[in-house]
Amino acid sequence: MGVKGKLIGSVEVKCGGNLVHDIFQTNTHHIPNICRGKIKHFEIHEGGTIKAGSVVSWKYNDDGKDKIAKQVIEAVDPQKKSITWKVVGGDLLELYNSFTTIISCDHQWATWTFVYEKKTEETPEPLVLLGFALDLIKDIEGHHLLKK
Repeated sequence: MGVKGKLIGSVEVKCGGNLVHDIFQTNTHHIPNICRGKIKHFEIHEGGTIKAGSVVSWKYNDDGKDKIAKQVIEAVDPQKKSITWKVVGGDLLELYNSFTTIISCDHQWATWTFVYEKKTEETPEPLVLLGFALDLIKDIEGHHLLKK
């Protein structure tokens, strides 16, 4: 059994958490256009929309390397404006036995929570990935502020 960890990072969003949540729940297909250079492709394989049980995949560029993540959506909570994604395939599972991401939004904040189990004690904490995820939020915010 590996070492379990949890990382949480939040960023203030001037465009409002509702807009960020909307992008991730109903307009996820726009993220590759909004976050150019970071997200290369997004696809829903099963489920048709972002809902519990849907299977999705992301092609992304992390620290200059092209990577893939396949995820199952475990929960969508419209009241808390949160989505829980469990990684079931891709590059993250080379370093981690399990990896779950949660994005939650409120009035002026967007928060990423990573819950994971490292394969070995030497596996690094996913700090670079957390910075990447927070940068996605900033890109989404910048996109919405430009539209105003």
